[in-house]
Amino acid sequence: MSAGRWRGVPLAVRWVVAVAVLVFAYGTAVHVVQLLLPQFGPQLALPGWLTFYFTSLTVWDPLAAVLLAARRVQGLVLGCAVLATDAAANGYANYVLDPAAGVTPGRIGQAVITGLAVGLVALSPWLAPWLICSGGRSGTTAQARRRS
Repeated sequence: MSAGRWRGVPLAVRWVVAVAVLVFAYGTAVHVVQLLLPQFGPQLALPGWLTFYFTSLTVWDPLAAVLLAARRVQGLVLGCAVLATDAAANGYANYVLDPAAGVTPGRIGQAVITGLAVGLVALSPWLAPWLICSGGRSGTTAQARRRS
């Protein structure tokens, strides 16, 4: 995150966005490894639609990371959508498809993803004013537009 693009943005906002970017970078790495090395992927037989969704995260995770790092509100919206749907998809895979009882690594991972989704969605109203909307004038934030 370049200092110029983030100049004037509070440190707390920068930290939250940086953590979100790291979460999406980690998600990208996990999904790429699972795609290229199936032995590290889910040990369950997944329906085609769910396999397609998890594979599509190799595109959506890095896109959300890049858009957030570029200070785009679209990255926040995409990030919330990715985390929420990832939590739901993992919930389906781990509680509906997985016959195992009790706590499993997949269920722990699903809980972490759910927590991240709730956190990012909850922080969105606070973060959004500091991000640039591409639909408006170039280089203006929602907060600057509100002041004018």
